[in-house]
Amino acid sequence: MACRPIGYIRCRFAQPPGTPIQTIAAPKEIARLELLPAYSAGLRDVESFEYLILITHFHLCAQERLEVTPFLDVQSHGVFATRAPARPNRLGLSIVRLLRLDELTLHFAGTDRVDGTPVLDIKPYVPRFDVRDTQRIGWFAGRLEDLACARADDRMV
Repeated sequence: MACRPIGYIRCRFAQPPGTPIQTIAAPKEIARLELLPAYSAGLRDVESFEYLILITHFHLCAQERLEVTPFLDVQSHGVFATRAPARPNRLGLSIVRLLRLDELTLHFAGTDRVDGTPVLDIKPYVPRFDVRDTQRIGWFAGRLEDLACARADDRMV
């Protein structure tokens, strides 16, 4: 299996430490996705969506771990019970608010990635498909109040 980038994130964060850990915690962080010209036809109709899901590659995460201590906790968890970047295929998922499209550049709000992050795919966010009402959120329960001020550090690099 081989994946190739369709574009790259451009933002103010140069390194993971200090980067927001979720887009919902950084709604005013403006960034852009510069799409490679070969994928321009894929942007048709993307402007009709307010939110997009970006599938990215954690390219600066050198570690692969099956147990991690995530940024919102002090206890270790299995990596598949976290959103940590130190995972087997280093795939990330970000829900961003599309501001505008200028030719091959998608301007968006809410970034939790670093400059140069490869984007592997873009999907439209559709609440009827993507939102689930749930009360069972594992160890995240009781930790979400810290989300707004939580930032990545160097434990996953």
